[in-house]
Amino acid sequence: MPGNRLIPAVDVRLGSLLEFTRRKEVEKSRRVMADSMKPTITISREFGCEGYPVADCLKNILEKKTGETWVVMDKALLEEVSKNHNLSEEMLKGLGEKSGFLDEILATFSPLWKTEKDHYRLICRHMLSLAEKGNVILVGRGGAVVTQKLKNCIHFRIFASSEFKIRSISKRLGISAEEAEVFVQKKQKQRDAFMRDFLNHDGRDLSCYNLVFNNDRNSAEKMAATIAEYLQSD
Repeated sequence: MPGNRLIPAVDVRLGSLLEFTRRKEVEKSRRVMADSMKPTITISREFGCEGYPVADCLKNILEKKTGETWVVMDKALLEEVSKNHNLSEEMLKGLGEKSGFLDEILATFSPLWKTEKDHYRLICRHMLSLAEKGNVILVGRGGAVVTQKLKNCIHFRIFASSEFKIRSISKRLGISAEEAEVFVQKKQKQRDAFMRDFLNHDGRDLSCYNLVFNNDRNSAEKMAATIAEYLQSD
């Protein structure tokens, strides 16, 4: 699928995720946990906006600023983790006795959690477990809504004009503007339906975000730098 070319291969990023998990355990064993929780950042975006480039740039900035390991989790990586039993169990260690908290959060979402939607319930568990650990950048998958009640989470959203999104997808996927327009519209409809059907949430509702960016006027690098500064001043 053309959309798969928008982000690096999952198998490459799984190695980074495993290293992140290992380092978090080492950090935990070497020191007493600080009173303040480590932050988690969620990045939501309209399809065609530079969500993953922002997250990747932000990861590099934050690792230099904090001297700690950060990880980017997006749809593809979360899906892969949910299929990998050993890695899935590792991710869920942090949740443990807080399963009641998970149920409380999911109770506010769509009541249609049966059949295929149970798979997304598992993904929600992974997102919550990782978000509680901190030093995580969650891209998409309704992360801002799922983690809204976690106090260590800060939420950002990116939007853009149709012209920007069509131009961006056309360039990134090497397809015509006409093909890109159809592709953008199709994927955005899927995202809107996902937010509505799974999370009972209107994607146009901006009330759950700390800050919103216009991708037409802000580059991925500028948005990443702004988020890093916002995080430092919060």
